[in-house]
Amino acid sequence: MVQLVGSLRKELADSISTCKILVVGAGGIGCELLKNLVLTGFKNIEVIDLDTIDVSNLNRQFLFQKKHVGKSKAQVAKESALQFCPSANITAYHDSIMNPDYNVEFFRKFMLVMNALDNRAARNHVNRMCLAADIPLIESGTAGYLGQVTVIKKGMTECYECQPKPAQKTFPGCTIRNTPSEPIHCIVWAKYLFNQLFGEEDADQEVSPDTADPEAAFLNSLFWFLWGYFLITAARATASDKDGDIKRVSTKEWARSTGYDPVKLFNKLFKDDIMYLLTMDKLWKKRKAPTPLDWHQLENSECPKEGTPASGLKDQQVLDVWGYCQLFQHSVETLRSQLQEKGEGAELVWDKDDPPAMDFVTAAANLRMHIFSMSMKSRFDVKSMAGNIIPAIATTNAVIAGLIVLEGLKILSGELESCRTIFLNKCPNLRKKLLVPCVLDPPSANCYVCASKPEVTVKLNVHKTMVLTLQDKIVKERFGMVAPDVQIEDGKGTILISSEEGETEANNSKFLSDFGIRNGSRLQADDFLQDYTLLINVLHDLERDVEFEVVGEAPDKAPPPQTNQEEVNSITNGNKDSAQPSTSSKGCFPENMNSASHLCLHERYFCALKAHLTFRLNFCCSFVIIYTCTLTQAVTRDLVLHQTLSLKPTGQFLINW
Repeated sequence: MVQLVGSLRKELADSISTCKILVVGAGGIGCELLKNLVLTGFKNIEVIDLDTIDVSNLNRQFLFQKKHVGKSKAQVAKESALQFCPSANITAYHDSIMNPDYNVEFFRKFMLVMNALDNRAARNHVNRMCLAADIPLIESGTAGYLGQVTVIKKGMTECYECQPKPAQKTFPGCTIRNTPSEPIHCIVWAKYLFNQLFGEEDADQEVSPDTADPEAAFLNSLFWFLWGYFLITAARATASDKDGDIKRVSTKEWARSTGYDPVKLFNKLFKDDIMYLLTMDKLWKKRKAPTPLDWHQLENSECPKEGTPASGLKDQQVLDVWGYCQLFQHSVETLRSQLQEKGEGAELVWDKDDPPAMDFVTAAANLRMHIFSMSMKSRFDVKSMAGNIIPAIATTNAVIAGLIVLEGLKILSGELESCRTIFLNKCPNLRKKLLVPCVLDPPSANCYVCASKPEVTVKLNVHKTMVLTLQDKIVKERFGMVAPDVQIEDGKGTILISSEEGETEANNSKFLSDFGIRNGSRLQADDFLQDYTLLINVLHDLERDVEFEVVGEAPDKAPPPQTNQEEVNSITNGNKDSAQPSTSSKGCFPENMNSASHLCLHERYFCALKAHLTFRLNFCCSFVIIYTCTLTQAVTRDLVLHQTLSLKPTGQFLINW
């Protein structure tokens, strides 16, 4: 007779109480997950999160209270979880999981790793560390009402990077600088402006009118040309003492020369630059021309007016033009003071949770929207777009956290083959199901991370690509290495990039061709922290306008569905009516989950009609599915013993507020 501890087999309960697990992330999913774990009986848990608690977290991260604002998420989550189970042994790290201290040996001490992250770089890193340590990883994410959970095991399933990810959407520089047509264009411009004025300047984030715009044929009038030239040079240049040349100065240098005067900044950005744009008359033949703003005119016309008090929450109010002018002035003055306090040469870093920085972007973006005849946005809307924020819903986080624990129980029971990728949909599909489980896909033979010999081919121009570009944009940013060492396979082992600080710094400004790299050259990139080696084949390309391209990469195309009929039949216990082949693709996680649009495509699914559940999600103690499903004891025991998530949801959520 099977001996039970609660609803679990004794062997499984013993394994739960003795195993050590790592939870990466203590935010929306992480809080629910940590609570679920201690309620399930897990005693040895380590949790890591670099973030601190913000007021905006309190509506859904229920382990935190107002008194915790500003404190470490990991530490407070630990303290709150211990109130559920004081005997648990929880270790909290207020740190980044990408810190070299958390190496492969660190990961090897865990039986299971559970991700509750919100960014791709950290997900890539944890994926590689778990592959190197040969530890099962449960990956998860949510976006609004959508969610997903999947299991990653070396050699058995796809890893997180097996499928190409869509690149974050970018916009042409001339659109941002000259012809914005959507609010997001103005918001990106305002973020660029913040960095140009107060942060680290980037030549790719210029905000002044782009005279190289191919549409900008503006020499029809000599008068307009000379006047526009005068405006831009007067604002952005100073005369050199030598030969009457014009010396360009940066936006930041010019702003400093004005003492960060808000009115001068305003008239430069929203009057002079716009009037200069109007000289590019060809831009406005098929577009509505922008309308410049003048501070003094607005002050004289708007100041005497008494506006009606706005209703609703402050962050959701849309101010009038003069209101955003005043917000611009106040935020510039505050940011100027912050720079002065930091001292000479200091820089500020834009953070959506920093009120002055957010006020500046909100004001600048809305003023530009008004100039280009767009409807202005509330601070809440601007923050959502500027921070790439996907609305978070507590119920979704609770469901996903419960599913993570169920998948974890399967792994600890030694039944990895019964694990699934599970999609949570916003609306019931054609079979009236909200939860859609799919077969885990096998590793991709072409994966440059989990293949037996990872290898890629990169197209680039060896005469124009510098070593610094190879290091920062290709090896680190594109291929996700943290501390790479790159050597040329030239028979000499020439070291191109070293992870030791300063060792190869002199190479950064040199071109790849300076080291004899040509078409067909091979580079070996190693990241000893990730225990990861990648061979890079160089394909010299003279005609590409982009800096580089990974050959064979098609981020906008999902892989073709693969059907394994034998596996499908075995999973569905022979019930052919309820079986559909898997089309799972775990390559589409954006910032905090798998692609929301991709989730809606998973209409081909399987589901064994084994248990009829009505989910009760309780915000105060929402240990979903395991503790709050209305199951009979027999069905509960069957779920736990066999660890098969073959559910038939009713499509009805009963939420207890």
